[in-house]
Amino acid sequence: MKKIFMIFGASLLSLAASAQSGEVKGRVLRHDGLPATQVVITLDNADEVTTDNDGVFIIDATPGKHTITIHGAGIKNKTVDITVSEDKTIEVADIYLSKSNTDLDEIVIGDTRNQYVSNTPSNSLRIETPVLETPQNIQIITGKVLADQMATTFRDGVIRNVSGATMLEHWGDMYARINARGSRLAAFRNGVNITSNWGPLTEDLAFVDHVEFVKGPAGFMMSTGEPSGIYNTVTKRPTGETKGEANFMMGSYDFYRASVDLDGKFDKEGKVLYRLNVLGQTKNSFRQFEYNDRYGFAPVITYKFDDKTTFTAEYIFQHAKMSNVGTYYVFATNGYAKLPRNFTLADPGLDPTTVNDHNINLNLQHKFNDDWKLTAQLSYFNYQQVGSSMWTGADLTDSLGNITVPAVGADGKVIRNVSIWDASNIMKFGQVYLNGNIQTGAVHQRILAGIDAGDKEYIADWNDGFNLDTYESPFDVNNPTYGNPSNGYHSDQFRLRRESMSLVQRAGIYGMVNQSYASAYVQDELAFFENRLRLTIAGRYTYVKNNDYNTVTEAKKFTPRIGLSYSIDKATSAYALYDQAFVPQSGIKKDGSTVKPLTGDNMEIGIKRDWMDGKWNTCLSVYRILKNNAVAGDPSDPTGRYSIEFGQTKTQGIEFDIRGEIVRGLTLTANYAYTDSKITKDLTEANVGTVVPGFAKHTANAWLNYKIMDGVLNGLGISGGASYMADRSTWTWGGTGTNNLPTYFRLDGGLFYEKGKVRVSADIFNITDKYLYSGAAYAAYYYWQAEAGRNWRMGVTYRF
Repeated sequence: MKKIFMIFGASLLSLAASAQSGEVKGRVLRHDGLPATQVVITLDNADEVTTDNDGVFIIDATPGKHTITIHGAGIKNKTVDITVSEDKTIEVADIYLSKSNTDLDEIVIGDTRNQYVSNTPSNSLRIETPVLETPQNIQIITGKVLADQMATTFRDGVIRNVSGATMLEHWGDMYARINARGSRLAAFRNGVNITSNWGPLTEDLAFVDHVEFVKGPAGFMMSTGEPSGIYNTVTKRPTGETKGEANFMMGSYDFYRASVDLDGKFDKEGKVLYRLNVLGQTKNSFRQFEYNDRYGFAPVITYKFDDKTTFTAEYIFQHAKMSNVGTYYVFATNGYAKLPRNFTLADPGLDPTTVNDHNINLNLQHKFNDDWKLTAQLSYFNYQQVGSSMWTGADLTDSLGNITVPAVGADGKVIRNVSIWDASNIMKFGQVYLNGNIQTGAVHQRILAGIDAGDKEYIADWNDGFNLDTYESPFDVNNPTYGNPSNGYHSDQFRLRRESMSLVQRAGIYGMVNQSYASAYVQDELAFFENRLRLTIAGRYTYVKNNDYNTVTEAKKFTPRIGLSYSIDKATSAYALYDQAFVPQSGIKKDGSTVKPLTGDNMEIGIKRDWMDGKWNTCLSVYRILKNNAVAGDPSDPTGRYSIEFGQTKTQGIEFDIRGEIVRGLTLTANYAYTDSKITKDLTEANVGTVVPGFAKHTANAWLNYKIMDGVLNGLGISGGASYMADRSTWTWGGTGTNNLPTYFRLDGGLFYEKGKVRVSADIFNITDKYLYSGAAYAAYYYWQAEAGRNWRMGVTYRF
């Protein structure tokens, strides 16, 4: 199979390289005769360029017949058939565009600037203000950026593209926990808050169009959310164009992956549109007995009733079969990374963990006229998991409580404990919101108003477990023996438990977490002096009811928001923001009490600029967030069931982002963040001044992509990037005298060739082969999770 992939990729590469290219040149004009600047020109649904300030475009093409498509938000797509001769420039007659009457966000997606920069938030963010004019730090990672970096999941370095974001170890590709600005970012998908204790399964990027990071509180537009911000994963929807893409990848550790993206319409009029994404993947690991295989599909249907009303139905199914998720961890008493990077506590006889994840999304949009639009959305998530987890067993003690056999010994002897982990995570959401425009004299108003509600139910059975090893014959990390644990596998014990009781019965009152909420919000953005100055006033009322391990709590709160944005010139804006957050928190403390809702205050100022007519942009922001009733995992609880609560944290910092095409052929994504997050008030005063766990004070990332645009090497490119973190705190608070995490530096890079419909890429990750890891001190030992050493990945993409 490996040879087939390599031969196929080499064949496509040679075919693309063999053709001598010609050139197509033309000019695009608006319906009023003015140049159409920054409009996207696509050749055969593959190569893309944008028009310059005079509406002129130049695009390379192989000899033969082709179709160029002109498209963008607010215009009707237009196609022109051309014939290209070898080594000649074809002059196309002036192309005039028509204004679109069907500019619904579900149909017209993307941005008219380039594939690496977007200034247009998705409809699921609810606002219709361009990013440049929004009084908040919003970063959009486009699908082109993710594809160029050969990312397949959030674990593949997606967060390198946004300032200040870090990802903690925990359960590999099962779900993504991303932190920024002093706390966990809330996870959203298409505008609904899917954050939960565990799951749902993190999105495979085969279904993802782009990812939006909204820094700071976003409750005014997204339901409840952390004061630190959210990330919103926007899935692929029909575009109205007929096109497709097939992608094949292979790489280290028996990694093989294939995906197909089909986009088109069922009828000539374009009344019924479709999008279908399918993927299959098999992947092992640099550690023995560890694997994560996936397959999934995502059909989407869009029906246009008329020019004003559009209905979209989407279904996403993901299946994962993986090794025991707890085996990512390694333990030692004398510090981090004291065992080989590929060391594992896993055992080949452990049963796999399987996950089936379903998501249905229904979206209706109706334009009353050019100024008013109504959106209604229903979302349903159903996540079902059957599996187990692993940690260390308990210390063996005598009748006086003295430890006679430690779970993790200084001599390398370890007691491995496997616990059942079957789970159900069901979530339901409903949203209705109205966007409008009002002109009152010289003042223009953008109105946003709506309601949203949600219900989340998580049920888990983790009440049964057993030791793989006996205290008389523990596992020896210095002389590991796999395949025959001294205490057996006990698989029948789990099977009988599953067969004898339902999941609800097995979970009991201490295995269930429920949350339901309802909220209403309104926002008015007033634009003065011909949209030079914008004042945003907003408020939200939220009611929430939690049932945490059979303890019911209710809370309600009104949270205000005020923002100011000023356009220094047409490409530069400065903003200031104050808002509050209210986040219902699920959790229970060891004393049986539940945690309080989190409240917060955020102040932020920043400056944004688009450079070279929007080909690249920058954003610099300074912020301070106060959080009350902050919660963290109890470091003395390995199950993750219990939480601890402290009084207040203060997080302040600076963030800088730059992204886009700096010069022709050279794109750059780079960022830096300084994050200072400390506890300022504590219920016992014991932790005042302590750094909040799980963050890095300094983070910096860069990714360069250079493609030769002319000459015989046209289409050949090189890419590379680095990630850096310094002053890293651990996942939880360590004990007195425990070690902090070291500075993190990772270097990745590769080569690619892109010509016509084909792109071939080859990347090497962790080029310096550093031993990279994250972890924490726990009880009398350390634990950590290692990343893979130097490894490679090759991909072939064919667009049609």
